[in-house]
Amino acid sequence: AKVSIPSALPPFLPTGRPRRRARGPGAQEEHLLCSVPAAQTLARVIRPCYGPHGRQKLLVTARGTTVFTGSAAAILQALELEHPAARLLREAAHKQAESCGDGAAFVVLLAEALLQQAEHLLRAGLPRSQLREAYAAATAEVLALLPSLSIRSLGPLEDPFWALYSVMNTHSASQMDYLTKLVAHACWATKELDGSFHRERVGVCTLRGGRLEDSCLLPGMALAAKPCGQVISVLHGARVALFVCAFGPASPNAPATARLSSSADLTKFRKGSEQLIEKQVAQLVTASINVVVVWGNINENTLTLADKYGIMVIQARSRRDMVYLSEVLGTPLMPYLIPPLKPGKCQRVYQQDLGEGMAVVFEWECPATPALTIALRGATAEGLKSAEQAAYHGIDAYFQLCQDPRLLPGAGATEMALAKILSEKGSRLEGLNGPAFLAFAQALQSLPETLAENAGLVVSEVMAEMKGAHQAGNLLVGVGVEGIINVTQEGVWDTLVAKAQGLRAVADVALQLVNVDEIIVAKKSPMCQQDSNPVPKKAKECLSPVKKSNPWNN
Repeated sequence: AKVSIPSALPPFLPTGRPRRRARGPGAQEEHLLCSVPAAQTLARVIRPCYGPHGRQKLLVTARGTTVFTGSAAAILQALELEHPAARLLREAAHKQAESCGDGAAFVVLLAEALLQQAEHLLRAGLPRSQLREAYAAATAEVLALLPSLSIRSLGPLEDPFWALYSVMNTHSASQMDYLTKLVAHACWATKELDGSFHRERVGVCTLRGGRLEDSCLLPGMALAAKPCGQVISVLHGARVALFVCAFGPASPNAPATARLSSSADLTKFRKGSEQLIEKQVAQLVTASINVVVVWGNINENTLTLADKYGIMVIQARSRRDMVYLSEVLGTPLMPYLIPPLKPGKCQRVYQQDLGEGMAVVFEWECPATPALTIALRGATAEGLKSAEQAAYHGIDAYFQLCQDPRLLPGAGATEMALAKILSEKGSRLEGLNGPAFLAFAQALQSLPETLAENAGLVVSEVMAEMKGAHQAGNLLVGVGVEGIINVTQEGVWDTLVAKAQGLRAVADVALQLVNVDEIIVAKKSPMCQQDSNPVPKKAKECLSPVKKSNPWNN
């Protein structure tokens, strides 16, 4: 997917002198910040997807595949960006999404609003260096105020359903109540005794067929795969080895040609290959390996020997599944077909039919199982993908709550409360920090405005009601589907960790781009023009030199 971003580079004449821009009533005003057009373009793409009432997009990737998604992170990843400021903004949004599971749209929209406000301050005569210092002071003030807005925390023995539902409800998956219950139960069951939680302990497996209500929790770790050989289960004392290589000869597709001059050479070559395969399988048998998970090609002869010795061979579909298994089983990923020093251990491994797909389950019998898998079922691939994103978002949110259990009012209430406090403080400050605080507050107000716009409400009326409520001291008023709501009654919350990290990411990007006044792209120099009729080197050496006559000798 390509997005046209207005260039911030001034046009140049062939002589290298800059052109004079057209001036007049119809001329466009020049941007003082060269990153503003790029930020505006990204925000225009992402803004309709922000919030629980955001719209979906049909995204055509560079490979020609069509994706139906409303995830800002997925949209940004598919865009082909050339503007360096747009790439920097996308990188910050991706880091936010990877660490917190969500927040990519928050980073893009707030950064764009801050850059627009910064340009207004520059036009008013504020120097760049002082603007940067004032923005840094406003960011520090916002981060210091953020914990004071937290009014509720998740208790150590409290059911996390109510906290996760608010986070997961931003996705478009159906039956969100049932899905949130599955995620909350899986996270609670895999929590350590000391209160810590590891995201790798909860897996998500998507299987076509059935409805989302047919989703269930499987003890242990499940993979969307099936056994490749005749051994389809190991019901006692499974010892697992994980290989990220081909299950067979080391280089089955090596560009080498064996030179065979007789039938004896052919027989010897075949026996050597068979002996190599037997040696590899014998090493696994000696190490008591009876389950092998492979992310690579599987050789038929090697698979036949594995069936002979009772080794269950499973072919994984993705490297992410291999990483999950490695974390849960405590065994490394082997790049070569040799047994690991410490194989993974579990009680049993078996295949289970769920819907139209087949899953392989690694199960433990002890009550405190080291992992659980959320087996999601659905009729369409797009519905399963949306449910999978919501499940991972809930798992990431619970991980944040285990680090810091404090929650903030959602639905734009926190942004409006911060804007109110910054506006009051900015109006009292003297010097250059006052206008910067007011600009930061104006940028924060753009987020609830976007929520109201995506919900189909009259933005001016909703914002007037919100401002009146917050001025009266009610900081728990946010944007709902029919107007303003009380977030505590509706149960709309944001995690403090994700909000603080998003604000830091936005501030870092804005402070970097505010100090950039021009983008210079180094072009490759054109290749030297060659002679239209070049003379070969040998021909030049053979040519006899032409002696010019000296006119003085005539």
